[in-house]
Amino acid sequence: MADLATTDTAPVDPANWTCPAPLRDQPVVVMGHGGGGALSAELIEQVFAPAYGNPTLAALTDSAVLGLGGTRLAFSTDSYVVRPLFFPGGSLGDLAVNGTVNDLAMSGARPTHLSAAFILEEGVEVAVVERVARALGDAARAAGVTIATGDTKVVESGHGDGVYVTTAGVGLVPEGVDIRPQRARPGDVVLVSGPIGQHGVAVLSVREGLEFGVEITSDTAPLADLVAAMLAVTPDLHVLRDPTRGGLGASLNEIARASGTGVRLRERAVPVPDEVANACGFLGLDPLYVANEGRLVAFVPPEHAEAVLAAMRAHPQGTGAALIGECVAEHPGMVVVATGLGGTRVLDLPLGEQLPRIC
Repeated sequence: MADLATTDTAPVDPANWTCPAPLRDQPVVVMGHGGGGALSAELIEQVFAPAYGNPTLAALTDSAVLGLGGTRLAFSTDSYVVRPLFFPGGSLGDLAVNGTVNDLAMSGARPTHLSAAFILEEGVEVAVVERVARALGDAARAAGVTIATGDTKVVESGHGDGVYVTTAGVGLVPEGVDIRPQRARPGDVVLVSGPIGQHGVAVLSVREGLEFGVEITSDTAPLADLVAAMLAVTPDLHVLRDPTRGGLGASLNEIARASGTGVRLRERAVPVPDEVANACGFLGLDPLYVANEGRLVAFVPPEHAEAVLAAMRAHPQGTGAALIGECVAEHPGMVVVATGLGGTRVLDLPLGEQLPRIC
């Protein structure tokens, strides 16, 4: 790794880059509860699901698919608390649009409208708020969605972190499309739309003032057009998931557990950019658990896999698409990685998150 350095003279303690792995019987909320791993799942299963209890929520998909007046509508909501607000390749505003647009797209929906709610901390510069809002508006126009409604609240100084944004969105689901993690089947081919790990490392590089010899930029991007190109090949895509918090590893585990199938991953087939691999090696991180904001993983019937992969590679957001594994009947609910050395290892659901406050 060339020219690795910090941007200031203060010593950097790697122990500060991740939160300690919390105990699973914690009586209070810890950072790991927001990491998209096992602790997040337990919070949902033990607190929120019993409180809300309904069949629609029980599916636990990125977006809910609702039947309204003869129309199938996808609906999703998400909050964004990234620190810092601006990073190479994107900003809080981009994430607030692309993250919700992509959650809708993972149900096969064509996103149409979003809401945007801002929580501002007293003392934040109006110029910063305007910069985030402009980025959000630009990202919405690029994704082809309309910001139809919103809200603004202000909290006292010291009770926030500058700017938080929550977006909710709706989109139309085409007839014949049924995409959800429970549909994974043994024999399905696992595809990823491009190189992984760029978003998490890009945010970390700015947060901790690190230089890796080359600038690593976030992959944040809207994926609805890519999904539409895949559906044009076949509406029978079984599963789509955007591997954000917890990265590819968490997403594959969630799919395996929801479908009761196993996943076999080929480590050398997973596209990890050299700069991301080098940064993760230095920091002691596994790129399979690093967040992405412009990538998807797809479980596709084998008879359609070659054509779907070609369609992905023909799209600007899928030029680096790769076949990385398959769904199997063995080891149901587990993800197993065939390593480059000829061995195998279990890729478990992470407890929390290697890099908190990433999205």
